[in-house]
Amino acid sequence: MSYLRYVKLIGTMHVSPRSREEVRRTILEEKPNAIAVELDRTRFYAMQNPRRPSFEDALKFGRRGLVQYILAKVEEKLGEEFGMMPGGEMKEAIALAQRFGIPLAVIDENISIITAKMLKAPLREKIMLLLESLAVFLPFLPSREEASNLMDEYKFMMLQFKRRYPYLFHVLVEERNEIMAHNLKAIVDDLKRMGIKKPKIVAIVGLGHKKGIERILNSYKD
Repeated sequence: MSYLRYVKLIGTMHVSPRSREEVRRTILEEKPNAIAVELDRTRFYAMQNPRRPSFEDALKFGRRGLVQYILAKVEEKLGEEFGMMPGGEMKEAIALAQRFGIPLAVIDENISIITAKMLKAPLREKIMLLLESLAVFLPFLPSREEASNLMDEYKFMMLQFKRRYPYLFHVLVEERNEIMAHNLKAIVDDLKRMGIKKPKIVAIVGLGHKKGIERILNSYKD
């Protein structure tokens, strides 16, 4: 039997109120032995103590700080458009874990490592990503009414991203899928060592990671 039977993966869009509702409903229904979220320790603590760094603060950390600043501003803008600030579904999972005393695990790669890898991207991909990121601030973003269709279009968006940014897709999606699946397997093993024969984990990850992590977990055998 594969490890996938122990893990219920919720694929979310980080700026979708509908995702937050799905997280709440699933956790309450499943009553898991553990909850896992697509965060690392740095992002987890930042989420608990929110502070918006200025452009000047970002510059102090050089190129890495600038990359993280741009990505944060893009997510912030999307959150304003779609009715929920980035990470709302993660905050919901964390709050429920604290409320019901459910062990919580962060399973993603360290953000500093991710950023360092992004800086090694081919120049063409860097320029294209920068231009597309800046385009988010232009006024022709989809309205909130149109945003409800984004979940249906997400697969196409991921295919487009993989085609246009092969290096970044490998770094941001495929490598992190491996890391998160490995960490989920470790959580299952730990729960079994504690005497839980059939542990149940609810894991909240971005929609683009869901299928890949499921495929890897399915390859792990008891």
